Amino acid sequence: MLTIYSEKHRHHNPPYEFLERGIVPYTEAPARAETIVSALAAAGIGPIAPPDDFGLAPIRAVHADDYLDHLQTIYADWVAVGGTAQAAMPFAFPRADLNGDAATPYARVGRYAFDMSAPITATSWDAILASAQCALTAAQRVLDGEPVTYALCRPPGHHASQNLMGGYCFLNNAAIAAEFLTRGRRQRVAIVDVDVHHGNGTQRIFYDRGDVLFVSIHGDPQWEYPYFLGNAHERGDGAGAGATLNFPLEKGIDNARYLAVLGEALNAVRRFTPDALVVSAGFDTFGGDPLGQFKLTTDAYREMGRRFAVLGLPTVLVQEGGYAVHALGENVVNLLQGFAETPA
Repeated sequence: MLTIYSEKHRHHNPPYEFLERGIVPYTEAPARAETIVSALAAAGIGPIAPPDDFGLAPIRAVHADDYLDHLQTIYADWVAVGGTAQAAMPFAFPRADLNGDAATPYARVGRYAFDMSAPITATSWDAILASAQCALTAAQRVLDGEPVTYALCRPPGHHASQNLMGGYCFLNNAAIAAEFLTRGRRQRVAIVDVDVHHGNGTQRIFYDRGDVLFVSIHGDPQWEYPYFLGNAHERGDGAGAGATLNFPLEKGIDNARYLAVLGEALNAVRRFTPDALVVSAGFDTFGGDPLGQFKLTTDAYREMGRRFAVLGLPTVLVQEGGYAVHALGENVVNLLQGFAETPA
């Protein structure tokens, strides 16, 4: 299986973030991608190639122009008005009743964010752009005839919407890949998100689209981040009515329960009859993950890979979360091996 990977991910390495337990070292760290690529090489999964450069045009098909401009300029603007050189960090956020037009970078960084977990450093944009290019390259290889590719994207993407960053995400890599596929002879695309956290950005991007099915299996937003989307009653709108399907689950889910729900989700994919599949592959469902409360073991990921393969669809696997670094490489290898060893 071909993996697309950029060493530029190392350019995004903020020093800290704010979580419920306080100010902590940044969890979405370069070690995540480093351990994955080492595990892939050791397992002999297949070639690892750098991404091609598709420019910004396919990214602009998903994200707003002003948002892309913001991502590229906010750090310099932030420092110019006296912000800390460590990172541009959102800290004040507009609401319906608090929505003025202040132009200062201190206001702007919050206008384009929904939480405090997406700081931008002097070199973050290099990594953000390279991550999206990995997803685009993986999608192009599928259009060129590869049955499956793995985009080792860092930073991840599924929390980012058209004009909002958050949850470690800036550009929505899975959405960018899906949109690219719809414009490249794969007119109907299914996205299956198996991260423990709901893919709120992906849902928002495609909520009124009938040509892209979004299915997410995740912790119930009554107790799990990002809290404000991901409920079962959210089913899409307009032309997209029925093309969003959420499976919010209880804490402590084990392999058997999770795989049963995955079976329901994949039956919905079959009914949609897509031309291609994008998987937002999060591994924070693992029982030892510090940011998740599911209890999957590493064996579950091999079975998940098998079930995706049985669909027989051209597939782009896009890396999302997974923060148990000691087990992350093995979990990714199991998913990819499960897919590769299973005939469609």
